Amino acid sequence: MFTAPESARHDVTASVVVFLVALPLCVGVAVASGVPAELGLITGIVGGLVTGLLPGSSLQVSGPAAGLTVLVHEAVQEYGLAALGALVLAAGLLQLAMGFLRLGRFFRAISVAVVEGMLAGIGLVLVAGQLYAMTGSEAPASGLGKIVGLPGALIGVIGSERALAAFGLGVGTIAVLVFWNRLPAKLRVVPAQLAAVALATGASLSLSLPVATVEVQGLIEAVRMPDAADFGGLMTVGAIGTVLAFALIASAESLFSAAAVDRLHDGPRTSYDKELIAQGAGNTVCGLLGALPMTAVIVRSAANVRAGARTKASRVLHGVWLLLFAALLPAALGLIPVAALAGVLVHAGCKLIPVRQLVKLWREHRGEAVVLVVTAVAIVSVNMFEGVLIGLALAVIKIAWETPRVHVDVVDKGAGPVHVHLSGHATFLCLPKLLDALEALPQDRPIELDLTGLRHLDHACRTSLENWAARHSAEGTDPVRVASGG
Repeated sequence: MFTAPESARHDVTASVVVFLVALPLCVGVAVASGVPAELGLITGIVGGLVTGLLPGSSLQVSGPAAGLTVLVHEAVQEYGLAALGALVLAAGLLQLAMGFLRLGRFFRAISVAVVEGMLAGIGLVLVAGQLYAMTGSEAPASGLGKIVGLPGALIGVIGSERALAAFGLGVGTIAVLVFWNRLPAKLRVVPAQLAAVALATGASLSLSLPVATVEVQGLIEAVRMPDAADFGGLMTVGAIGTVLAFALIASAESLFSAAAVDRLHDGPRTSYDKELIAQGAGNTVCGLLGALPMTAVIVRSAANVRAGARTKASRVLHGVWLLLFAALLPAALGLIPVAALAGVLVHAGCKLIPVRQLVKLWREHRGEAVVLVVTAVAIVSVNMFEGVLIGLALAVIKIAWETPRVHVDVVDKGAGPVHVHLSGHATFLCLPKLLDALEALPQDRPIELDLTGLRHLDHACRTSLENWAARHSAEGTDPVRVASGG
């Protein structure tokens, strides 16, 4: 892990930057997930000290992610906080199994439209839910309910001093995040997320605003190892679905993030199977500690690369700084307004919604755009796991519809046999087109049917071709002659 002094200097500097970016995000994701703030810090610490030490992606940083906030909140509401550790532990073990079975590289085969649709759906639900937190009101349970109820919640801000103060802090936090990159370079040394939360906290304290702040209970007190009863609760269809969702979504997000991080630097490329094992090990430890699930996070990873990190030492040290902060300055968390953290997550959620990509996709690949939109709408309307399954099913149907195309080329010189050349994929989905073309051929002429150009011929098509040939031979003057590649 340790390198030459010049590399060590870059890694230490980068680790401090990543720590400052990760701190408000760890706390914000935990609060938005409905769990103690310290559990977000524990996941960040494990992401640095456990996952950070393991091979995989050398510059990628792991921790609690906004992309899993909605799913974690649903799980805590459904099964209780005590069961969270068991769910995360089971997901981590599943990731380890997939990594040892060398399945990591297959995640790159998942439709990008499904992944972007998943993130868009998460982003919509996350933004809607955190807007309620910015007004100090209770959010409805369902994603659709959150969106439908937003106008009423925002109108209710006008009549409440407490809600107006919280909303003002949240909006101010978002404004800082949006405009931070336009400030002079000297100010931008401080990460935008930290600056936004610090300014909101300072405003809340100096103006004595009547807003809710983060509840603190202590790092050790927040740890709760799962027991036998917690694992017994996993033996239901819903709990198994949640474990699968944790494992698959966290794995997909981590490996897609790894591919993005690889494009940002010239160092060693990611080993996807090793990275999946590292993520599984981290989630296993998080589960044992009763903490949030982790993924690799592109915001922290990009900050790590841009800050000049050279080796994995930077991500390990960021975990050390999180541990020292949680151990030495836990009371500082209690000063942070919940509305400021909600503003950070509203900004993060908006970034998950690929508006520009969707417009481009609609112009160039409308089928992919439909898959993206349907996946996002399904997640908002139903839930995370079933929404992703709907998106995957639609992607498979799209492939099945587009891939099996058969081309029929007819050469008719006006006399002699009619030459018919078939190429492509002949499956049952192509039968209407194929039979229409064949039945339009002259009945009183010999037919030479060339099948050598077919890359695939399924049983349904073969049977239909045989039946057509027999019928044509019976009705016409010459039998159908077939040339086949075997």
